[in-house]
Amino acid sequence: MNYINLIKIAKNALMRNKFRAFLTMLGIIIGVASVIAMLAIGQGSKKSIQDQMSSMGSNLIFIMPGSQQRGGVMMGNSGSQTLKMADVEAIRQQCSDIIAVSPEVRSSGQAVFGNLNWPTSLYGGNTLYLGIKKFEVESGRLFTDREIASLAKVCLIGKTVVENIFPKGADPIGQTIRFKEIPMKIIGVLSEKGQNSFGQDQDDILIAPYTTVQRRFLAIDFITGIYTSAISEDKTEEAITQLTNVMRKQHKISKPTDDDFRVMSQSELVKTFTSISDILTTLLGAIAGIALLVGGIGIMNIMYVSVTERTREIGLRMSIGGKGRDILMQFLIESTMLSVSGGVIGILLGYLVSAIIGSLMGWPVVIMTQSVVLSFLVCSAIGIFFGWYPAKKAASLNPIDALRYE
Repeated sequence: MNYINLIKIAKNALMRNKFRAFLTMLGIIIGVASVIAMLAIGQGSKKSIQDQMSSMGSNLIFIMPGSQQRGGVMMGNSGSQTLKMADVEAIRQQCSDIIAVSPEVRSSGQAVFGNLNWPTSLYGGNTLYLGIKKFEVESGRLFTDREIASLAKVCLIGKTVVENIFPKGADPIGQTIRFKEIPMKIIGVLSEKGQNSFGQDQDDILIAPYTTVQRRFLAIDFITGIYTSAISEDKTEEAITQLTNVMRKQHKISKPTDDDFRVMSQSELVKTFTSISDILTTLLGAIAGIALLVGGIGIMNIMYVSVTERTREIGLRMSIGGKGRDILMQFLIESTMLSVSGGVIGILLGYLVSAIIGSLMGWPVVIMTQSVVLSFLVCSAIGIFFGWYPAKKAASLNPIDALRYE
């Protein structure tokens, strides 16, 4: 069996019907390109989420209020008021694996300067809040403990708010804006952070002393969240345990099922969203893989047509000594060449489509070598799998019947 001659015969057979061969490869081309592009989008989103959340600090741990449950009975809306400043103080004193802790309160409203206004969010924290959440002051200063104690009407402002309520080039430091009709003096401008992985603008924000937001804007005596930083990422689990124990002690809770709070870490969120991203990536890849299956069916169909068209040729080759396995290999090589050629073009198209999506739509894309290799191996296997039956049919033809075929 001369494989070189078989490859030449297969190549000549395909070249005689170039357009038909291209249409047959089209399903494989689209399938491979779709798989590469979809997986690139999925992996890019996954990496973007990991980078964005890691930028907030892998040792970040936060506590949110939860619905209170006693004896299997939900206690209703009281769960939203379960966090107090006493909890923050207890954490500061009793949690040795926590290096920073801050309360958080938040409100939404219109920031107004002159005749311009912008809908935004006002967050309140203490002097450690910016460090815990990885905010930086670009110009101006942070509020002081004295301003926190006096409920001072001062704030730091994000770049998005600056751009929308101040004239271009204006310095907002020292200016007074109104938020919910209450005047607030701007003492600092935050460095730009951009959007996070969920499309939220991290610069569309005001930050003020928590006491100011709590008393002057919300008129409440509780807090809506507690943000902390563990000593290091390695100490996160120990810190979570300490936080949970302190909170249960503060709230006089003996059973974990009665917890009226939730302790979550940044690393847990990264794992959760990574898991979700993996599922979506697999789903996208599976949907794109359907195109590969359709392409394989197209190869089988065209190989059946080819066997039918060349029945007399097959009979002639057999009558002069050609063996069944030679005929089998000839048609199997043809189907494999169709599939592999389509795979190579599909890989190039996948790279191109991924680059266009990343450039024009601004989506993060990461093309993984594994996805390219997998796509190529799959399309090769499809060529062999879907080409086998038509090739087997050709090899099993009776030479006399094949020569008589019209």
